[in-house]
Amino acid sequence: SYGSPWIQFQVASHKMNVNLIMVQLLWLCVLILLQGSIAQETGECAADDETCSSNEPFHVKPTQFYINGKWVDPLSSSTELFAVIDPSTAEQVTNISLATQEDVDAAVAAAKAAQQKWRSTELKERRQLVEKLLDIYNDRAEEMAQLISTEMGAPIDLARDGQVGSGEYHIEVFLNALQYFEFERRVHGYDEEDDATTTILMEPIGVVALITPWNWPMNQVTLKVIPALLVGCTCILKPSEQAPLSSMLFAEMIHEAGFPPGVFNLINGDGAGAGTLLSSHKDVRMTSFTGSAKAGALVSKAAADTFKRVSLELGGKGANIIFADAKDWEDEIEAGVWRAFDNSGQSCNAPTRMLVERSIYKQAVEIARKTAESAEVGSAHEEGDHLGPVVSKAQFDKIQGLIETGIEEGAELVAGGLGRPEGVNQQGFYVRPTVFANVTNDMTIMQTEIFGPVLCIMPFDTEEEAIEIANDSQYGLTNYVQTRYKKRRKRMARALQSGMIEMNGIGFDYGAPFGGIKASGNAREGGVYGLEEFCILKVVSGYPRGKDPR
Repeated sequence: SYGSPWIQFQVASHKMNVNLIMVQLLWLCVLILLQGSIAQETGECAADDETCSSNEPFHVKPTQFYINGKWVDPLSSSTELFAVIDPSTAEQVTNISLATQEDVDAAVAAAKAAQQKWRSTELKERRQLVEKLLDIYNDRAEEMAQLISTEMGAPIDLARDGQVGSGEYHIEVFLNALQYFEFERRVHGYDEEDDATTTILMEPIGVVALITPWNWPMNQVTLKVIPALLVGCTCILKPSEQAPLSSMLFAEMIHEAGFPPGVFNLINGDGAGAGTLLSSHKDVRMTSFTGSAKAGALVSKAAADTFKRVSLELGGKGANIIFADAKDWEDEIEAGVWRAFDNSGQSCNAPTRMLVERSIYKQAVEIARKTAESAEVGSAHEEGDHLGPVVSKAQFDKIQGLIETGIEEGAELVAGGLGRPEGVNQQGFYVRPTVFANVTNDMTIMQTEIFGPVLCIMPFDTEEEAIEIANDSQYGLTNYVQTRYKKRRKRMARALQSGMIEMNGIGFDYGAPFGGIKASGNAREGGVYGLEEFCILKVVSGYPRGKDPR
């Protein structure tokens, strides 16, 4: 057994492949560096260590939680363990603890005790702490990338650039948005010269529970933790039990940056256990959740009795509508396939329903087939531009079942299909990049969020029909439109039922909010809108303007 502050590899030597050995050696080196160069306050010393002081390095056990500024063991003697699995090999990486009621209560109590002082802290000081956190995050980016790749299966290049990069991006966006965020706002229509007008105060909502998914760990952690801390909330983070190690590293970064005890807390646990306990806790004023629509409904029900705010960022089944008039439509078809397969199809905003105007439909199917067949699949520990495994055996089995259902319901299998690709570890959770054609909108694979590298292609004849097909979904996160006509783009923007619409491959601007409607949730994360998510709106009449002469 090899140990580090993050992962204890429990892999028999005869089963280790070269990539796992390299990852283990990396973490052994990290351990040595941590022991020799990182000083953090723990408040605890070994009884026989005469050289120990309150400023010695702390070492994280994967079974611990971060509560009130310290790494602590679970409070219950009956705490259950959960195995973290490497999706590339299906081998165990380490165990984490699943929080019980006692652990949740301790984390919430720490956050509650820290709330008043933190909300009263000068905004400049809160900002400086987040800026320091960003520096630490960037300095330790390679550690973060290795953990994400190991715990959820993102190929290491994607982990470095996309997964870790998204966290850096969101922290920078929130710091920029803070410059424009108005904590005091006038009601429109009042005389600007009046010194006693109605004023809107934007105040921190209080203690917040943040429940994040496994598919984009740092993307979602930073979209929740950073705005909560900046506006003055204290928080408890519960990452996915399937990908918790990156969040534990993030907690260490928080500690290293010097955030006061209790402002940020981390517990591990599953949704039915710790997730429900947090969502129903009387001292938690808001739950921000990212995950499936089914789980989002359970979070809402658990929160109902305490009348807390619930912010939900849920699933999606995006339609990519490609008209024959689109500029370079052949390239748009190919790009649409890759976009659907990105992160092994494990993105809520993936355009997994491709709707193609009938006059170019046959050519589109052929392009999609060739693109899917050219996609390489391999270990997350290997560098390169390939698809990695999906996160778990349960996810693999779910995808296999839906591919089988698509075949049984009469969809035309154009590429991929059941089973694992050739040339990969057959124990790993690898899925063949799959394309279905000639689907109908009532098929299971067109209505279900598959969350794997599976694309469905369907023809349409008119703009109205395309809109009807796209809107015939329980989800409403992101839709995509490819057409050169400006008036059509305006009509589509108004008619499509989704929180976001991307047109002609043009990405969203810096600070644009992310969120959907219907079963895709109600959250608006990112930029100024993401800061507002964690504020309450207080209306005050006769609020004085300007400096008080007294």
